[in-house]
Amino acid sequence: MAWYKEWFGEAYLGLYAHRDAKEAEEHVAFVAENMPGERPAAVLDLACGAGRHTEALRRRGYSALGLDLSLTLLRQTPGLPRVAGDMCCLPFAEGSFEWVLNFFTSFGYFENERENFSVLQEIRRVLAPQGHYLIDLFNRDRVIETLVPRETQELGSTRVEIERWFDATTERVNKRIRLLGEEGKKKTFLESVRAYREEEVRIGLRWAGLEVDSVYGNFDGKAFAGDSERLIFVGHRAD
Repeated sequence: MAWYKEWFGEAYLGLYAHRDAKEAEEHVAFVAENMPGERPAAVLDLACGAGRHTEALRRRGYSALGLDLSLTLLRQTPGLPRVAGDMCCLPFAEGSFEWVLNFFTSFGYFENERENFSVLQEIRRVLAPQGHYLIDLFNRDRVIETLVPRETQELGSTRVEIERWFDATTERVNKRIRLLGEEGKKKTFLESVRAYREEEVRIGLRWAGLEVDSVYGNFDGKAFAGDSERLIFVGHRAD
């Protein structure tokens, strides 16, 4: 089974609890300030997870809908408008959204590049004419340079052992997560994300029919540079 169909459950929520509502508010504040054009009538929070960005968008009055593959994550924060779906085949009509927002490196999951780029095609398809998108990725060079090979955490009564490595053959950053619980119970999960260079993403966006307006290095609004924490693309549907 693909790693992303197994990992995004209760253990994921515990390990990434620091990715919280406060951080989501900062991201949405950046979006409100830096997305060009008029206020959107409909916003898609693509790969929304537990819905922290969807919730932050709706607090600001945006008509936002979340989509995610994980039913466990979708059950969090009841009452938020969210649907289950696959990024490669979005269950929406063409031109349904003025904004499509994709936070926290949820692009590059698939081993096949054609599948990854099909996500960009789907973003383009569901965007309204001249609609805008945001895609938030990690900065490949910084992640590889600062990669911590091994780490141990305590998650309640569970010991978490994390192993990280970059595979230069597949161009992927990998993380193996071992959960060691009470009575010797063990579970192992994997994260594996394609580590893209800026130009590679630009090529994919152009191929899918998406123009790049700006590239940022963080949610503070600074332009992307070699030592930036993030790689954030903001652009529009090419018509």
